[in-house]
Amino acid sequence: MMKQLPGFRLSAPRHSQWFLLLFAFLVCRAASAAEIKSPDKQLTLDFSVQPGGVPTYSLTYKGRAVIKPSKLGLELKNTTSLTSGFTITDTKTSSFDETWKPVWGEVKEIRNHYNELALTLTQAETSRTIILRFRLFNDGLGFRYEFPRQPKLDYFTIKEERTQFALAGDHKAFWLPGDYDTQEYSTVTSKLSEVRGLMKSAVTGNASQTTFSPTGVQTPLMLKSQDGLYINIHEAALIDYSCMHLNLDDKSFVLESHLTPDAVGDKGLLQTPALSPWRTIIVSDKAGDILLSKLVLNLNEPTKFKDVSWIKPVKYVGVWWEMITGKSTWSYTNQDNIKLDSIDYRKVKPNGTHGANTAHVKEYIDFAAKHGFDAVLVEGWNTGWEDWFGKHKDYVFDFVTPYPDFNVPELQQYAASKNVKIIMHHETSGSVRNYERHLDSAFQFMNKYGYDAVKTGYVGDIVPLGHHHYDQWMIDHYNYVLKKAADHHIMVNGHEAVRPTGLARTYPNLIGNEAARGTEYESFGGNNADHTTILPFTRLIGGPMDYTPGIFQTKVSAYNPQNNSFVHSTLVRQLALYVTMYSPLQMAADLPETYNKYLDAFQFIKDVAVDWDDTKVLEAEPGDYITYARKAKGKSSWFVGSTCDENGRTSKISLSFLDPKKKYVATIYADAKDAHYEKNPQAYTIRKVTVTNKSKLSQYCAPGGGYAISLIEAGSK
Repeated sequence: MMKQLPGFRLSAPRHSQWFLLLFAFLVCRAASAAEIKSPDKQLTLDFSVQPGGVPTYSLTYKGRAVIKPSKLGLELKNTTSLTSGFTITDTKTSSFDETWKPVWGEVKEIRNHYNELALTLTQAETSRTIILRFRLFNDGLGFRYEFPRQPKLDYFTIKEERTQFALAGDHKAFWLPGDYDTQEYSTVTSKLSEVRGLMKSAVTGNASQTTFSPTGVQTPLMLKSQDGLYINIHEAALIDYSCMHLNLDDKSFVLESHLTPDAVGDKGLLQTPALSPWRTIIVSDKAGDILLSKLVLNLNEPTKFKDVSWIKPVKYVGVWWEMITGKSTWSYTNQDNIKLDSIDYRKVKPNGTHGANTAHVKEYIDFAAKHGFDAVLVEGWNTGWEDWFGKHKDYVFDFVTPYPDFNVPELQQYAASKNVKIIMHHETSGSVRNYERHLDSAFQFMNKYGYDAVKTGYVGDIVPLGHHHYDQWMIDHYNYVLKKAADHHIMVNGHEAVRPTGLARTYPNLIGNEAARGTEYESFGGNNADHTTILPFTRLIGGPMDYTPGIFQTKVSAYNPQNNSFVHSTLVRQLALYVTMYSPLQMAADLPETYNKYLDAFQFIKDVAVDWDDTKVLEAEPGDYITYARKAKGKSSWFVGSTCDENGRTSKISLSFLDPKKKYVATIYADAKDAHYEKNPQAYTIRKVTVTNKSKLSQYCAPGGGYAISLIEAGSK
């Protein structure tokens, strides 16, 4: 029997009425909100349907706001949008935990562990349904839109995706201007509130400059909050969809997705059943955790290939830097007014500076064989370079016709005799339809002559005109090339393509990508000294980069007196990049004659691995410094690389990651005391010491410098 408290009268009818109201409220809330936590309970995702049926989510880390309540949805063309009017009609939760082995990578095994929330939302006005799928890992969140097959939603056109990321403050940001065609900008470091004021100077001098907004930025976007949270926003599994940029409301610090438009301005053409890419948020209070995250890879599907034995990491040299600097040329002749549809190259006068000639390529093959490299990249081997950007662009390359001074069968036999491969180069000049027309014959040509890897290029405006490098049509093209290449057991290194989103897990023949400002810009005015302390936090979040390090001759004028650029790095930091700029495809990008002058330093490039069993981040701060330690695949050897910004520093690390039962010979390649990336870049020292897992190291890093260490088990060769 209920007892009445003194001074308070509670009637049974009122109590029943109150209870029913409370019950109705709880039922209503249960039907309009949901929550999941990460496996370690540190991250919490809250979802709710706000008044008007607007889907929203928020994310906290250790009780601190990462993403404040943010809207979700898509605006559709010529029909009711999928942004409001929703109710939750089904809720499913699950957990998943597996360990998988990548074909190549930074670690031998990757754990894929998350809690999942799948919400079916129904729009009353249209009877349409969508599924919002959230996966919460210990290192962050991935979520996507799913569009089941249904009578009221079959074909539809996306006018804009309206996914928001409402930030908790005016964070420090490492950003690139929003651009539909290039990521080849210098990263700007500023507060979010300063983006608008810095945008004009950020795009000045860039060849594209197709910024969509004075506050539009690209992903991956790296952020640091004032209270020390590191946040990275990107996307995963970009398939049959437009690449996402972010538009910033710099008053409220809300980022909103902005998809790349196609030739007529549409953002995506979909047919159900369909999926969006995953939107990703990686978060930690430790910078190194961002670098070690495998969230983007885990959100991609497992490999599509049953046989992956033909996919192998590659260390290579190439006929490339000499053209970039202007020492040599891609084209065979300088003759003006050439009619490419009728030219007979046997009758034109060669220019005498063509790099890809048989005798010269043999020199590179000899160098590769002598020093244990796997392959030689050769650019400028095929006809058509004279009119690369000319009126015949749509059929300038056929990808099978060599210049007269490039003997394909002879070089194939010569390389094979030296146990060296040649890497094919397919520059499309942006003429995508032309490339697709020739793709089968080009890959058959590669198979015939023993090429098992190709570097593709998409320099210039896309043909058909109006399309962008990052729109849905081009995304489909890049993935089509990957699949076609796999049919021929060919690995792909995509340049000027879309930034990677972890697809190398699904298609591990995507062994390299550019999609950022690489070493070539050291010949075009230079990269900022902090450039390589930022890229691992931004561009490399989605996959490896073919950065092409290893430039020892830092004055470009040594190769081309008319080029006054210089490499904004010490020589030793060029060694460190083989560890800090991860890629299973690593180039020793300088010329053989230069390496022959510095064979003691070149030894590190020869020794360093390109595939790894384990990776540690020993210290890191975006824009300032990064120090990695990596264990070579199937070996006991470790390699350490450290890179810092223009200020220089003293790095202090522990070697506790080493096997406690072993001793190691550490070969330390370090900046000399007077080294400086501008004033004295080639000053270095090399010393050897014996170390164990109890050893500690204090190492000076010059401005724009760093250090590299090989750790070889004592007594091993």
